[in-house]
Amino acid sequence: MPPGGRVTDFDRAAHRRTDPEWLARAWVDALVVVVDDGRALVRDEPPGLVLTPSAEVDPGAERYFLGEDAQGRPYFAVRTEVAAPPGTRKANVREVGHVLDEPDASLFITAVALVNWHARHLYSPRTGKPTTVTQGGWTRVTEDGETLFPRTDPAVIVLVHDDVAGPEGRCLLGHNGAWTAPGWARRYSCLAGFVEPGEPAEATVVREVGEEVGVTVRDARYVASQAWPFPGSLMLGYLAVADPDQPVRVDADEITDARWFTRAEVARSLAGDETDFGLPMASSIAHYLVRTWLTGPTGSPAGP
Repeated sequence: MPPGGRVTDFDRAAHRRTDPEWLARAWVDALVVVVDDGRALVRDEPPGLVLTPSAEVDPGAERYFLGEDAQGRPYFAVRTEVAAPPGTRKANVREVGHVLDEPDASLFITAVALVNWHARHLYSPRTGKPTTVTQGGWTRVTEDGETLFPRTDPAVIVLVHDDVAGPEGRCLLGHNGAWTAPGWARRYSCLAGFVEPGEPAEATVVREVGEEVGVTVRDARYVASQAWPFPGSLMLGYLAVADPDQPVRVDADEITDARWFTRAEVARSLAGDETDFGLPMASSIAHYLVRTWLTGPTGSPAGP
């Protein structure tokens, strides 16, 4: 699930969404991503998403049309409980997104994002009236005609660095106070936050870094984006420059610690060598930003 995505021969086929007769016929031969509490069936050798023939899926489950492959085979998503057959397991995007090839990665993340949106919009947020699925799962409507569309919340994520080349160049990473699960106690990652109404993404970069660690950044440069269905965000990845002599003052409500790390330290951690800190999971855009800064070009000379 690479940030920025890949161009594939998979077609979302939006023109099919308004043709209920075609969708009904397509379901008969469809392959289905079954989403169970944010997880789907995967196999590990070789890594891949397990797609279920529609005939084996709960016929009462809501269907969400995902698109067609180059051969015209339709794909859907449903939300229902599923048991893992031998040789498979249930996993979420965080666990396996980085090892899935296309179109598996895009199918997985789109299915989870759609399922999450539908689960949150069974009723109109404006009137409280029940909604039903239309347009193949890409809208919901009330009985009086109010239409709801899937929404994506933009957020920025930024790798702050000192614009210094070589192994002593540094980046600023923080530890989120919500990261208390085993294995996360010493994990450090890029700083991030949601774009507020009326705010350009570049302004969000400056504001969020200032709010979270008290550091002023400059030269924010967009790198790549990543859809992140937890529950439905689009992460806009940036690199930005800051003076490491500025005092770091964390917002204790969000960040319990933030510090500067050298390229040499980051390289050792990514290589699996013993360090006193961990880095973002490989499926995340945060990991991609760290590697982009580490190896260059990043707006500063390349690292070692």
